[in-house]
Amino acid sequence: MINQTQNLLLIKVTILAFIVGSVSLPNVLELVSPFWLLLFFIYWLIYSDSHGIYTAALILGLLLDVLQGAILGQNALALITSSAFILSVKKSFFVSNLTTQQVYVFFASLIYLILFLITHILVQGLQIEWLVIFVPFTGAILWPIVRFLLAKLKQ
Repeated sequence: MINQTQNLLLIKVTILAFIVGSVSLPNVLELVSPFWLLLFFIYWLIYSDSHGIYTAALILGLLLDVLQGAILGQNALALITSSAFILSVKKSFFVSNLTTQQVYVFFASLIYLILFLITHILVQGLQIEWLVIFVPFTGAILWPIVRFLLAKLKQ
C-alpha cells in the first residue's frame, strides 16, 4: 500500500513538474528558472523509500530529454547524480529546518547544472548564456514554495 501511495505521488509530482516547466516565460526568466523536475523529484525523494529511485530518475530524465529535444541522457545523468547527493543527506534533509534544506537544494541544483553544462559544452561547444549560473539560487529560493504546494498536493 505504501508503494502504491509513493508511486501515485511520483506520478502527480511528475505531471505537475512537466506542466510548470512548460509554462512560457520571458527569455530572462526562462534562463534563470530552476530545474523544476529536480525540485519536484527532491520532494518525492525525501518521502519515498530507497527502492527504484535511480530507475525513476533515469526514466524521468530521459522523458525530459525527449520532451525538451535535448541531448539524450543529459537530464537523466544530471538527475541521477543530484538524486545521489540528496540520498546521501536524506536523513539530515528530512529533519532539517527550511534554510538547511535550501542549502541542500542549492547544492543538488549546482550538481545538476554542472553536469548539464559539461554535457552541453562537450557536444555543442561553448554557447551558453551567463544567466544560467543563477539557476541553483532560484531553485533554493523557490524550494519553500514548492515544498508547501506539494505538501498540500500530498494530502
